[in-house]
Amino acid sequence: MQAAQSTIDPAEVAKFEAMAAEWWDPNGKFKPLHMLNPCRLDYITAQIAAEFDREPGQAAPFAGLRILDIGCGGGLLSEPMARLGADVVGADAAERNIPVAQVHAAQSGLKIDYRHTSAEALAAAGEAFDVVLNMEVVEHVAEPLAYLTACQQLLKPGGLMICSTINRNPKSYAMAIVGAEYIMRWLPKGTHDWARFITPDELYELIRQAGLDPVDRKGFVFNPVTWQWRLSDRDLSVNYVTASVRRG
Repeated sequence: MQAAQSTIDPAEVAKFEAMAAEWWDPNGKFKPLHMLNPCRLDYITAQIAAEFDREPGQAAPFAGLRILDIGCGGGLLSEPMARLGADVVGADAAERNIPVAQVHAAQSGLKIDYRHTSAEALAAAGEAFDVVLNMEVVEHVAEPLAYLTACQQLLKPGGLMICSTINRNPKSYAMAIVGAEYIMRWLPKGTHDWARFITPDELYELIRQAGLDPVDRKGFVFNPVTWQWRLSDRDLSVNYVTASVRRG
């Protein structure tokens, strides 16, 4: 791995490499992401459409946009972005995720540039993107500010970063760790470290320090009755997402 990949935490990478083969099993270890994905996509497509004046209902509305899905895993977000017409690069520090993503994209008839690399290495190579999707990654890196700074460097002037993570409070511990890992067993025990969770205000401050301007944040709220996720303007108590821009 390149020396530039300084924010990668090998122990965190190993957790996801161990689960790589299950990315596309909706009832496997990534069931929570499959359940959350429609809600994530609603937010992502709305933010990209608004920032770049696109109409999501049109054919290939994101044509001409270059999108980086950092921490792409098996491609759960990369593939929808490619279907919407974007030129997609999917990058992941876990090497075993890449062939899983490549095979599934090929089976789906999609052209996606998957790479085993890091945000720092891509920035050092001079890569530039209109959009960086940075979803459920920042809580797994060794140095969040350095990582977010690399993401900022990867954005073109006027570019958009969408970043989601998990809040740090007693409720998030109860739901994201006790509930998801020990009671529901949606995730292997130890997938998340509560001490690494980041509050919305902390994330906004890190984003600003990295050189980006936060423009929006919303919560992802799970309803145990309907068994669905929804976006919330007010409830950011557990899962939440932010949008920020690199000014021109």
